[in-house]
Amino acid sequence: MDWGTELWDQYDIIEKHTQSGLELVEKYVKFVKERTEIEQNYAKQLRNLSKKYNQKRSSKDEPECRFSSYQAFLDILTEMNDYAGQRELIAENLMMNICIDLTKYLQELKQERKTYLMDAKKAQQSLESTYKQLDSSKKRFEREWREAERAAQYAEKTDQDINATKADVEKAKQQAHMRAHVADECKNDYAAQLQKYNKEQNQFYFSDMPLIFNKLQDLDEKRIQKLAQGYILFSDTEKHVMPIIGKCLEGITKAGTNVNEKNDSMIVIEQNKSGFERPGDLEFEDYSQGINRASSDSSLGTPKVSMEPWKKKTNNFWLFSKRSKPTVSEDFGHLPPEQRRKRLQQKLDEICKELQKEVDQSEALGKMKDVYEKNPQMGDPASLASQINQTSQNIERLRGEQSKYETWLAEAGGRGDTLRYKAHSFNNNGANDVHSPDGAYSDESTPDPSQAIYAEFDDDFEDEDLAAPIGKCTAMYNFPGASEGTIAMQEGEVLAVVEEDKGDGWTRVRRNNGDEGYIPTSYVTITLKK
Repeated sequence: MDWGTELWDQYDIIEKHTQSGLELVEKYVKFVKERTEIEQNYAKQLRNLSKKYNQKRSSKDEPECRFSSYQAFLDILTEMNDYAGQRELIAENLMMNICIDLTKYLQELKQERKTYLMDAKKAQQSLESTYKQLDSSKKRFEREWREAERAAQYAEKTDQDINATKADVEKAKQQAHMRAHVADECKNDYAAQLQKYNKEQNQFYFSDMPLIFNKLQDLDEKRIQKLAQGYILFSDTEKHVMPIIGKCLEGITKAGTNVNEKNDSMIVIEQNKSGFERPGDLEFEDYSQGINRASSDSSLGTPKVSMEPWKKKTNNFWLFSKRSKPTVSEDFGHLPPEQRRKRLQQKLDEICKELQKEVDQSEALGKMKDVYEKNPQMGDPASLASQINQTSQNIERLRGEQSKYETWLAEAGGRGDTLRYKAHSFNNNGANDVHSPDGAYSDESTPDPSQAIYAEFDDDFEDEDLAAPIGKCTAMYNFPGASEGTIAMQEGEVLAVVEEDKGDGWTRVRRNNGDEGYIPTSYVTITLKK
């Protein structure tokens, strides 16, 4: 069944129905836009919430960071940030695949519908024009036929009048004949116009309008089909990211299962154990001895007690009382023994790391100076003198601090397990002298600067057009990369990681052909170079 056959006389109904269908599409687009705004605001609030409670950047050295419950909370914040990224992806896909697409399609529908309705109006106007011509021809025929009848009656009356002359009779007959001839011409014209109108009316109702109505029906059915696809996309857009959202939720569950209350309790002990012995029993102070001594000063064997019993020995029961904040000293003497040993050991390790860094820097400067001396065109060896001297001073300063903290650690009863390093110092000539951490000579040989150092040094002068990859990643899902700045990827594809996720849920990657862009961090598994 089609509109052209069944609704041939319902032009106004069809026009109203198709207009209502277009308004429904507009209403759905507006609905999806508002849903998109909700998703974007939701994602923004989730990111702000995660950022608000994520303090690992500013307080990562705090003791609480070692607790599994604290780490689990940080993991939850990370997963929530990734979850927010998926909500943003939903909003983006809804806008691209539904709002923008349907809006463009709606404009095409409006233009096509307008064309069909204009064709219908033209056909209607053409039929009305033909009808007006028919009506005019009919009225003319009616008027001329009456005139012809009156002329015929007048001629007959004149012919029967005995007083009328022959000329009068002949004139009346000629007039009647002329009127009859004009009436016949009007009759033929009227018949032709009627035939023409009936033909156009038949064309209008059985061909032109049904064709236009059927086109409008086809347009309306396409609109309904496109709208139905939009309804399905509304669901599929969210279904597409549900596996990743599920992984985010699984990550939150995993964070909860990784909490170890026993381990956290041991960390509390490790961080706060003082090392003090428990206080012993208090001795009995017999104030009555002062009375006995007053009655007999010559009593032998009477213990001497204070004559001022109000001056009691003070005991600091700090276990249940508030302690004043101790003055921080460089040797951590304000801390309990156990905590002091740990802090000294920690400080010593930091000094050793810094010392190793300076030693490596000194070694690199020595190699660079040796290269300059053998290849003057590459640089002036004298330009490195200030850096070498500064590095040597830093090494001597750090060695002094190391010795000082090792002494304090030994006094505190620590084992002195410190990080070992290769200590290379340089004399004024830039030659390498190898020493052990305590200043004794070591058998460690100085590397030959004529070897791979040239290749390493030459790399510093090469222009780097592209940032070096810091790792690689493997896609777990397909990503279209429709928005600007993103890059498409297929499941299982391996890409080079150029820039880590900075907390916004996106990672910058590069293909082997040099194409770069951003992808959702939660779509890939990342392995960074150590």
